[in-house]
Amino acid sequence: MKSVKNGYLLSCEVVHKIRGRIRIKSKSLKYLGSLKSEIEKQLEQVRYIQSVKISSVTGTIVIYFDDVTVTEDNLINLLQNTLNIYLVEIYKNEKIESNKNIVIERKLQEESPEEIIKRITAAGSLLVYNFFKKSAEVSIFGIKNFLNLNTFAILSLASPVLKNGIECLIKNKRPNADTLSSSAIISSLLLGKEKTALTIMIMEEFAELLTVYTMKKTRGAIKDMLSVGENYVWKEISPNNIKKVPIEEIKKGDRIVVQTGEKISVDGIIVKGEAYIDQSSITGEYMPVTKKTGENVFAGTIIKNGNITIEAEKVGDDRTVSRIIKLVEDANFNKAEIQNYADNFSAQLIPLNFLLGLIVYGATKNIQKAMSMLVIDYSCGIRLSTAAAFSAAINTAAKNGILIKGSNYIEGLSKADTIIFDKTGTITEGKPSVQTIKVLDKNMSEDEMLTFAAAAEETSSHPLAAAILNEMKERGLEIPEHEENKIIVARGIETKVVDSIIRVGSKKYMEENNISTDICYDEIKVILGRGEILIYVAKDNNLIGLIGVTDPPRENIKKAINRLRNQGIDEVVLLTGDLEQQAYTIASRMSIDTYESELLPEDKAKNILALQSSGSNVIMIGDGINDAPALSYADIGIALGSTRTDVAMEAADITITKDDPLLVPEVMALSKKTIKTIKENFAMAIGINSFALVLGATVLPPIYSSVIHNMSTILVVGNSLKLLKYKLKNY
Repeated sequence: MKSVKNGYLLSCEVVHKIRGRIRIKSKSLKYLGSLKSEIEKQLEQVRYIQSVKISSVTGTIVIYFDDVTVTEDNLINLLQNTLNIYLVEIYKNEKIESNKNIVIERKLQEESPEEIIKRITAAGSLLVYNFFKKSAEVSIFGIKNFLNLNTFAILSLASPVLKNGIECLIKNKRPNADTLSSSAIISSLLLGKEKTALTIMIMEEFAELLTVYTMKKTRGAIKDMLSVGENYVWKEISPNNIKKVPIEEIKKGDRIVVQTGEKISVDGIIVKGEAYIDQSSITGEYMPVTKKTGENVFAGTIIKNGNITIEAEKVGDDRTVSRIIKLVEDANFNKAEIQNYADNFSAQLIPLNFLLGLIVYGATKNIQKAMSMLVIDYSCGIRLSTAAAFSAAINTAAKNGILIKGSNYIEGLSKADTIIFDKTGTITEGKPSVQTIKVLDKNMSEDEMLTFAAAAEETSSHPLAAAILNEMKERGLEIPEHEENKIIVARGIETKVVDSIIRVGSKKYMEENNISTDICYDEIKVILGRGEILIYVAKDNNLIGLIGVTDPPRENIKKAINRLRNQGIDEVVLLTGDLEQQAYTIASRMSIDTYESELLPEDKAKNILALQSSGSNVIMIGDGINDAPALSYADIGIALGSTRTDVAMEAADITITKDDPLLVPEVMALSKKTIKTIKENFAMAIGINSFALVLGATVLPPIYSSVIHNMSTILVVGNSLKLLKYKLKNY
């Protein structure tokens, strides 16, 4: 008897039931971690439950109960309601567990093309030498001929492969592709077949060269996209003496001088001067900001006006930009499920080659035919072509201003069926302007009310704050002196001007501070009816004004949504902290399926988890400020365009640096093309190598078997490299 309730993560199945005892299975029970005891205690407090025992290994719970009227549906609902309280923690544990990968292959990202080319050149020279060398007679499984300088030279060149093959056998208690190659190389040398051994090495090295070359190009593309771009800086030697030095020579504590038009090359603190700085490359703020002595600045930002002296706090790999680059370079550890499958599938097939070798030898008594079973394997082509495909896709994305942190996110994009948008700065341009100003205090002018609002919003990076500040500047007004601003996330901001408390924010923020909005019901209705975003301004406990702001939709956003539907997206959702009226207006204009309004950041995360628990694969697109939790919890988090921040680049899995929403469906198309290419490579590698195994067991000598096998590897790697030339539409 089975019963299944709710979606994917909280799904429950009754596996066994007798009077007073039931065993229920749920995937979520495997990921309770330290919560296990707490949940057991909670359930045992229910009046009709006698005892509870959860097994995290099997993902089951055994419940003993004394009320015979209790149904299995009652017990399942009780369990799900209890687990739902801890859904965020359960999902986090699941994500952590699913990302645990054992790396048993050589880390090709640590190799350099130059090193591989040297090994290929040396092996090629030895191969030419062995073609002209007089072959020795081999009467036994040739230990005698194994001990010579020629053989030692070959073994030296093959040392990376031999070392990894042996280490994997010892540490992981299982062979890998290098174990198989090592066996084939050593067997060839023992048989006096130096040319066979060298051919195996050269062909495999060439295939790896293509893969490593792709990885290097990818790292270069990422660095170019995020590069600080300054090779030399002006270092302060003494108060009146500066010297131009390479950026590599700058150490923590050194002082550098940066002038108008120059790019800052270190993270540090201003010790002298003042400057107007464009921080959009790091913080996403499209408006330059004024930085004074004592304030922090970041590498990669540009001085629009002014001269400053900076004391370096973070240099080299410690800089914000460098950390982001390192994060992506290490993304090989964030392997896609299909990549893990390729690695595991390959590893499982390797013992088959040894078994086939024994079978062929037992049937033919021919050691060379048995050797052919060792030089032909599926793993090399599958493993290398999969790594090359993902690396090439990440490279292509980087060249188009799209930063992808790992191959798992490419596969995740290809599987996504639900996409969630933030509103301000994501669906809309994020560059709003003031449309309406309504003063409610008869003793106050528009300009005065506006300066009060600007005082509260001065330090905010929110696009709505920028709209108020821009309006004030256009009117030639100055911000009055005020105390430090206090931000209430997703609500508003308050500050103190003279002796009055100024609050600027949402209607909910006003209500939470006992400020009535009833006095202007009609005005509010009119402003909201025009689809404007409404900002409330209060002085002390009185509402003094309303500011209506328009934030038009991004160019091409509706077209992007339509293309996403064509890419397989079934549901488009809007989650916003704005009022219901604004959410409804934009959702209607964009033909969005569902929307939720007036949400806190944690509310967005809960909505995402609810969708995931029902089996949806979710993409979240946001600006990375209030959306950081949602970006983290989504299957794929995307930070889009000029609204990206350093927070976004840390929280998001993919960052699109160009201000064009059409790149979202384009990167999804790239992901689908990548997965299709990998599946093609699987079919080609298995088909060609299976055919070669048959030939190797019957008619082909090992050297020709090696050529067929390695040519197939080069073929599938080459097929992956076509992704380097993949063209994103309109780019």
